[in-house]
Amino acid sequence: MTRLTAVLAYHARSKHTSERYAAGPGTLDWDTQPAAFREWAGTHQQALPREVQMSHITWGELAAPRAAAPFNTANLGSLLRLCAGLTAWKEYAGARWSLRAHPSSGNLHPTETWLIAANIPGLEGGLYHYQNLHHALERRAWNDTQAAQGVWLGFSSIHWREAWKYGERAFRYCQLDMGHVLAAVAYAAALHGWRPRLLTLDSASVAGTLGVNRANDFIGVEHEEAEVILALDACPDEPPHNWQHWAGKPNLLDAHPLYQWPVIEEVAEATRGTLPLAHGTSPASATSAVTNDISATQVILKRRSAQAFDGLSVMPLAVFQKMLASLLPGGSPVWDMWPHTARVHPLMMVHRVAGMAPGLYVLPRTATQVDALKTAMRETFTWQPVDTQLPLYQLIAARAGKTARTLSCHQDIATQCAVTFMLVAEFAAPVAADPAAYRHLHWEAGMLGHVLTLEAEAAGWRGTGIGCFFDDADHEVLGLKDDCFQVLYHYAIGMAVDDPRISTLPAYP
Repeated sequence: MTRLTAVLAYHARSKHTSERYAAGPGTLDWDTQPAAFREWAGTHQQALPREVQMSHITWGELAAPRAAAPFNTANLGSLLRLCAGLTAWKEYAGARWSLRAHPSSGNLHPTETWLIAANIPGLEGGLYHYQNLHHALERRAWNDTQAAQGVWLGFSSIHWREAWKYGERAFRYCQLDMGHVLAAVAYAAALHGWRPRLLTLDSASVAGTLGVNRANDFIGVEHEEAEVILALDACPDEPPHNWQHWAGKPNLLDAHPLYQWPVIEEVAEATRGTLPLAHGTSPASATSAVTNDISATQVILKRRSAQAFDGLSVMPLAVFQKMLASLLPGGSPVWDMWPHTARVHPLMMVHRVAGMAPGLYVLPRTATQVDALKTAMRETFTWQPVDTQLPLYQLIAARAGKTARTLSCHQDIATQCAVTFMLVAEFAAPVAADPAAYRHLHWEAGMLGHVLTLEAEAAGWRGTGIGCFFDDADHEVLGLKDDCFQVLYHYAIGMAVDDPRISTLPAYP
C-alpha cells in the first residue's frame, strides 16, 4: 500500500455517517482514563517562574511590532504558561480536571511540549520536557559543549490519549490539537516580541532530536509521535541534537488498554514528512473597526471551551467581521508563522448575527480559490458579495439551525450558537502531492479554530470545537461530489451558558 493510498483509506474509514460512526470503543470507564500528564522519572526537574510577563499589552495591541524580550527563565516560563500551561482546575461532584491554554478534543490533550535551550541564563543547555502539571522543565538530554544561544520548541503526540475515547478517528483529533497548540505558541510568542518559525526538518530528524525514537525508553509505555520543531525569533534553523547524554523514563498512562487501533500507526507512518519552506510575508488582511483594550494575557488565560450556548444572543456585526478578518492571511500573528498559502476555508451557517440574514456563507482565504470553490460546490449557490472589506459571500439565505445540529452529530451546541463554522480544506491535490499534507491541513484547521476561540473570548463570546460531524453529509449539503475539498473541522461561536455547579480553582497554588 502506498502512502497516499493509506492516507485516503484512513480518511474514508474514519468518517462518521448518519448510519454508523467511525470505529471506536464500545464503552468507556472514566475511572481508568489515561493519566493526564506525562512525567519523566529520573530527570532533574527545574521549576519555572510562574509570573506572566507582558500583562500590560492589550488584545488590540498584540500583533503590533515590539522589541524582543531577552531569553531567560522568567520569559520562557511566561511563554510556556501562555501556550501550554494550565489555566485552571475545575471541580464537580468529587471529580477534578485541569484546563490548559489551548482546547483539546475531550480535554484529553495528546500533545507533549519540549524545549531545547542553549546558553540561556539560569538554565543548563539541553533538551527538556515541559511538565505542565508543575510548570517545570525535566532535563532529558544534553551535550558536553555549549551551543550558541537559542530556544526551540518541539512537539510530539501521544495518540492513545485520544484513541482511548475516540477510536480510529483519534488521529484526526491529535492533528487538530497540534494546530491549536501552534496557534497558541504564535500568540504567546507575539506578546514577548518573538517571531516563531517552523523548521523544515523531516519527521525522522524531529524524532531523533526530541528522543521519541528511542524505542528502549518506551518499552511498556505509550510511545510518542514526533510532530514539529519551531525556532523562536532569530535562532538557527538547526537546533542542538546528537545528544551525548540521556536521562529519564516516561510514566505509563494507561495500565489496562481495552482496545487497539493499528490503523492510527499506519496513517501516522504514511503522513510523516517535511514542512515546506516559508512562502514569504503574508499579505495584509482587511482591517476592522473593533478595538479591544482587554489584556491579551487575560484573554489567553481565561479562555474556556463552551459546554452550552444560550440560543438567544445576537452577535454584533462588527464582532463577526473582526473575527473573520483575523482568519485571513496577515490577520493574526498565527499566519506569520504558517509556511503554506491558505488552504483551509471557512463556511459559516449564520444563525444570529446582527444585520445578516440567516444562511450559509463562505470566506475564501485566497482569491485564487474562489472559482475552484464555485466549481466544486452547488450550482444553485448565489455567491452574493455581502461585505465591502471582506471576501465574504452569501451562498443561500435560509435558517440552518436544524441542519447545523444534524450535521454536527445531532449536538445542540451547533444550533444554539450564533455561528457554526465548517472548515473546508483543499484536499485531493495537496495530499496527492505529499501525503504529509494530511497532517498539515488538520494543523491549519486547528489554527483557524484557535484564532476563532480567542477572538470570541476577547469580544465576550466563547467558542468550542466540534470534531464529531457527518463528513459526507456535510459534502452533500455543500454539493461537493469528490475529494477535491473535504470538511475537516466544525467550530461553534456563541454566548456561553456556564454551569454554576462547577467550581473553578487556580491553575497553580
